[in-house]
Amino acid sequence: MTTILTLPGWMGSGPDHWQSHWERERGCLRIEQADWEHPRRDAWIRALDGWLAASADDIVLVAHSLGCALAAHWFDTVAATPERHARVRGVLLVAPPDVERVSAPAAIRDFAPVPRNLLPVPATVVASTSDPYCGFMRSGLMATQWGAEFINIGNAGHINAESGLGAWEAGWALVARWL
Repeated sequence: MTTILTLPGWMGSGPDHWQSHWERERGCLRIEQADWEHPRRDAWIRALDGWLAASADDIVLVAHSLGCALAAHWFDTVAATPERHARVRGVLLVAPPDVERVSAPAAIRDFAPVPRNLLPVPATVVASTSDPYCGFMRSGLMATQWGAEFINIGNAGHINAESGLGAWEAGWALVARWL
């Protein structure tokens, strides 16, 4: 069995976000964080790691925004223990934020710097040419550093509810490759 875990970003994903659609319509499970407003990297990593340790399922991680930084940090944390990530079949990293940029909100700076190591599982980064939280070239650089496939979906803002994607079927097709 494969479980799809969603990793929302700062402030979580509201009811119209494609992650929320996937949770309702496709049975994906959200990694809940104790504090969505004041994210702490170590606490978010513990929440993800605790869920993974308690599950015997194969996993696909589906991250949005700060959830992408969470995933990169989690992989960096467990890099020396491959059995910790052996069940992860793939990771979809959508609209990774540039937490290192000068204008990054103080609330997300605990996630800087973002690890630059190759991810040990198949990965895809999806970016928009008009994301206000990360320049397109910076998203491409992250994908390269992580060894991830890089997909440009054009002018789609932060690839969130405001982007009007609904259940985002094209994104689901990317996840389905790992099922």
